[in-house]
Amino acid sequence: MISLYNPYISKNTLKNVTNCIKSNWISSKGLYVKKFEKLFSNFTKIKYSISVANGTCAMHIALLSIGIKKGDQVIVPSFTYVATANPIKYIGAKPIFIDSNSETLQLDVKKIEKKINSKTKAIICPHLYGNITNMEYLLKLKKKYKLFIVEDCAESFGSYYKKKHSGNFGDISTFSFYGNKTITTGEGGMVCTNNKKIAKLALKLKTQGVATRIHPYYHDIVGYNYRMTNICAAIGVSQLEDAKYIINKKRKIFIKYKNQILNNKFIRLFEETTNVRSSYWLVVIILKNKNIKKKLEKYLLNNNIETRPTFYPLHKLPIYNSNEKLVVAEKLGECGICLPSYPGIKTKEINFVSKKINQFFDEVR
Repeated sequence: MISLYNPYISKNTLKNVTNCIKSNWISSKGLYVKKFEKLFSNFTKIKYSISVANGTCAMHIALLSIGIKKGDQVIVPSFTYVATANPIKYIGAKPIFIDSNSETLQLDVKKIEKKINSKTKAIICPHLYGNITNMEYLLKLKKKYKLFIVEDCAESFGSYYKKKHSGNFGDISTFSFYGNKTITTGEGGMVCTNNKKIAKLALKLKTQGVATRIHPYYHDIVGYNYRMTNICAAIGVSQLEDAKYIINKKRKIFIKYKNQILNNKFIRLFEETTNVRSSYWLVVIILKNKNIKKKLEKYLLNNNIETRPTFYPLHKLPIYNSNEKLVVAEKLGECGICLPSYPGIKTKEINFVSKKINQFFDEVR
């Protein structure tokens, strides 16, 4: 089976984890946590990086840190992973779903303004599959309506918009280091901001709301235990050492697919867009309709090729119970397939996947 994704694990990973265990600092204290946060800021050029247990925790902390509260409204695309929107519900705020841009797969920024009202407090923009949302347009809306911008960078580590790393444009940003992300800590996440006040609150929220200046067990706000372990951070440090290599490999993987998958009326290979340098978290193809998509998925699986569908539109989930018709989000959810894209995939495996896709469409034609 050619897997959809396997993490890149170097020899330094084992070395760091072993050192961590030998030090006896295996929980949320230890040298690797601070080191990982510092190296992450150095890589992304975002001033403050606060490590957390996972990407969902990161989004929850991010929303709390900018003051989102019960009754507020937060604009978010329907076409994204559910962890982008669920933390809005945790707080008691309301997600307002927006359609996507069919060319970029990102939040359709031109459909936001008509959804803004007096209760709107923030816009979450997930940068999907390594691409980045039109941040220029979003920042104009932020200024005009005095809104917060939250960047969900779970899929855009190593991606750049106008030569600036994702996560640098909004008030706060979040990253995920799950096993299938560009860099991984097994489970883990990061809250990032260039605002010192927001960073201070994020750190306090992730550590049970403790006010250490008063007493090590004095808590003056409700906080959470969202801390990253030293072991996870040890993995993260080694991943950052290899980050440029991993990103370069993933861009080459995309190019190999692009050079081999035949363009035809049934299929579109998703590419980076204007002003973006993508890390190509996953290689995505969009099919003409859902019937062809289902047949291709089955055909590839029968040839021992693992794929994954694109995201199920959130507004259609029973937990959100929306009757809206968001045409593009629904189309993308029905017709997208993610191809094997992990850094260690071999050229012969990419060739085989591409060959099978082309053979499938030869039969369809």
